[in-house]
Order: sequence, then C-alpha cells, then structure tokens
Amino acid sequence: MTFKKPPFGIFYGWLVVAAAFVITFVGFGSAYTFSSFFESFQHEFGASRGSVSLVFSLAGFLYFALGIVSAPLADRYGVKVLSAAGMILVGSGLILAGRAQSIMQVYAAYSVGIGFGIGSAYVPALGAVQRWFVIRRGFASGLAVSGIGVGTLLLPPFATWLISHIGWRSAYTTLGIITIILGILAALLMEDDPAKRGLQPDGAHSTPASQAHAPQSGLSVGQAVRTRRFIELYLASLIGALGVFVPFVHLAPYAIDHDASAATAVWLLGAIGIGSTAGRFFLGGIADKMGRERFLVAMYIGMAASFAIWAVSSSVYPLALFAIAFGLFYGGWVAILPAVVADMFGGRQAGRIIGVLYTSVAVGALIGPSAAGFAYDVSQSYLIPITASVVLNVIAAIITVMAAYRPAASKAD
Repeated sequence: MTFKKPPFGIFYGWLVVAAAFVITFVGFGSAYTFSSFFESFQHEFGASRGSVSLVFSLAGFLYFALGIVSAPLADRYGVKVLSAAGMILVGSGLILAGRAQSIMQVYAAYSVGIGFGIGSAYVPALGAVQRWFVIRRGFASGLAVSGIGVGTLLLPPFATWLISHIGWRSAYTTLGIITIILGILAALLMEDDPAKRGLQPDGAHSTPASQAHAPQSGLSVGQAVRTRRFIELYLASLIGALGVFVPFVHLAPYAIDHDASAATAVWLLGAIGIGSTAGRFFLGGIADKMGRERFLVAMYIGMAASFAIWAVSSSVYPLALFAIAFGLFYGGWVAILPAVVADMFGGRQAGRIIGVLYTSVAVGALIGPSAAGFAYDVSQSYLIPITASVVLNVIAAIITVMAAYRPAASKAD
C-alpha cells in the first residue's frame, strides 16, 4: 500500500477528532441549552415540569436511537454527508422551536429537529474516530466527545445571555444559525477511514500489533449483538442512562427551588460542562493505561457517588460540587464507551455496533428526565429520582464488571 504524507506533518486522524469535537460541541451544546429555556416554556405555554421535560427526553431518545440507522447510512453515503445533514437539521430545529406557538410545536421542532439531527451525525462521527485510532483510541475518543463538555459549559450561559437581551425566540434563531455554519464546516473535515487516504490507524504510532487489530478485524453486528458481553453492556448502559440525563433538565429548576438565581442555576449546568470537559480530555488517556473496561466500571461508581452528593445538597456550593463531580464521571463514561465497544468487538463494524448499543442510552434519555419531572409534579420533590439514580448506576457498575471479566468471543457465545 502507498502511504500519503499527512498535510503539514499532522496525522489526519487528529483533524477527524477536531471535526467530531466541533460537531459534538454545537450539537449537544445547543441541545443542553434546554435548561436555559425551561422557564420560558413554562410561562409561554403554561406547561408543567413533566410536559416540558418530555421535550428534552424525546430529543434525547431520538439522537441516541437513530444511531442504529445513521451508522449504516454513513457506510453507504459517507460520514461527511451524514454529519452535514445532521447539523443542518439541528440548526433548523432550533430555529423552528423559536417560532413555536404551542408546546406541541416545540415537541415537533426541538425533539424531531434536534433529535434527528444529532442522531444523524453523532454515531457516524464517533465511529469514524474509532477507525482512525487503535493504540490511542481512548484518548482520541475523549478528545472528540469533549466537545459535549465544552458545549455544556459555554452554550447554556450564552443562551441565557441571549434570552435576557433578545428574548427566547430570537435566542433560538441565533443558536440555530451558529450551529448550521460551524456544523457544516466541521463536516467537511470528516473522513470515514484512514485507508481512503493511504494511511493506517494511529499514523506514526502504527505498529504491527496495531495493524493486526485494524478496523477490518472484528465481529459483525449480528455476531456482536448475540454475545453475552454485548447483552450485559447493553443492560448496563440502559440502566445507567435512566439517571444520567436527569441533571441536564432538572438541576437548574432544583437550584431555583432552593433559592438560587436563574443565572446561578444555569452556571451549575456549566459546572457539569467543566467537569465533563476535564473527564473527556484527561481521563481517556488514563483509561488507555488502566484498562478501558475497568475504567468504565469506575465511571458508573463515580456517577453513583456524585448523585449521592446531590441527594443531600440544598445550597449552591454543594450543588456545584455535585455538578463538577458528576460532569467528570459522566464525561469519562461518554468518552470511553465507544472505545470499549471497539475493544470488545473489533473495529470492522464499530460504528454500527455503537449505534445498536446507543439505543439503550436512548431509552434511558427518554424515560429518565421525563419520569423525574412527573415525579416532581406528584411529590413536589426530586428525592425519589435522585435516589433512584444512585441505585441505578451501582447496578450498572455491577453488570459492567460481569461483561468486563467475561472471556472474549470470536462468535456469538
């Protein structure tokens, strides 16, 4: 095989990582501005917390569930096309949400637009990153998805500032335009596979050992999903995700209930972004050294411990501690899960297998935040959903241990 020299001495895989970073930054960052608009939706449409929470839950369900469709489409049409289309959908969904005249129109614009948009771009982009790296897969995945953390840190406060100056409707329009422009520019940098550029995974770090585990090796989707390891990993992701997305919707309202200002409450969401960014930037490299499967177990335990902090917090400083700690472990979880999939089942169809696995996260994103909102409507308290989140993440850790120590299989076991 003839190898092409990387432009300016930079391994092109890092440009793919940078593109994935921007896509996750504008995609998830825009989606996680939802808490900034929470009160506006309640006041504008006279909606309960449960019904407003359902907007985010439907979007979350779609953008994780659609990976099972977008990954095969990316194999056919290319990750560049899927990423660009997804970012256009996200931006359009935001713009249309700003023009909604009822909560049902918000469901359609935000949930369908953002849900289908992120669902089209996220899994294909992550799958591409897995194919560009083997040795440094955990680190590369962490950098790619750290865009979610940075977006969570920067975009909700930016949205709050926009709302205070130009109103919530114009704020959504502004976010939508920014998302479309940055998203398309990032999509142009995406590349499906290093072989298309005459390269091997890891670039200069490529070794005979890494070549032996190149993306062409591994199980097919059909073989992978029938293994006990996949079933256990799927159950762990489903159970853990039921609690994982609750803070993104309910931390700000919880803080306001405990006498925090709206601006402070949104900055708590930004604190999740700070922790999440640290987790994605720095923990991925640690995972490569300590073992990515054991690292995943530690992330579930860490999230359970952080929810325990939230359960006993009633003022801003303990809530900030929770937000940073939760963000750290949540960021590590998101960063390492795709790499664990590629490690367990090989890179040949990693994107498709990740897409199937993420349907479990989709169910958790659909049920968790909305259930927490309706639980609050009934009990006027968040204690039940927060406590449940502790228990669920402990169970997820136990199941992941079972998957991690189960012998690998070349076929369905």
